[in-house]
Amino acid sequence: MNLRHLLACAALFTAMLFSATSAFAQRGGDKPAGPQPDPRTVRFGVWDNSTNPNNVMTYEAYETGGSKLTVSNPSNPASDWSYVTMFDGVYRPVTGQKGAETAVEIINPHSIRIYNKRDGVLNQIVINTVTPDLNKIENEYIRMDKDGKITGVTHVTYIRRK
Repeated sequence: MNLRHLLACAALFTAMLFSATSAFAQRGGDKPAGPQPDPRTVRFGVWDNSTNPNNVMTYEAYETGGSKLTVSNPSNPASDWSYVTMFDGVYRPVTGQKGAETAVEIINPHSIRIYNKRDGVLNQIVINTVTPDLNKIENEYIRMDKDGKITGVTHVTYIRRK
């Protein structure tokens, strides 16, 4: 009798375990179906600022595994600036911004973290996230003073140009 009771409990536990796993999988969770995008290439293309037509980002390939970002202003091409990254967290100079340098690292397949320094002082961190449909970039800009105190946070959405 005890053995039969133990087997029944084990069967019930196993059934509950499988049904819980199936229910969890059906909820969708955070992981989208299909292969994950390559964080080094998913941003390639032209992206328009959703509220400012004079702020356009263009991502393109740079060397092997790297990326070049150019931020342009169609109304004032002389104000364009750019940087390159190998996604290794190494600071590299920003072309078109005196005393500026930028480092980029991968957070996950959709997000990167960008560190911006001016005259050797970290003054901004940007969390750049590509939406699951791969058609928007959501940027969170975290500005800091010279002591590292957060002075402001802003959000900008960029739309992939078709």
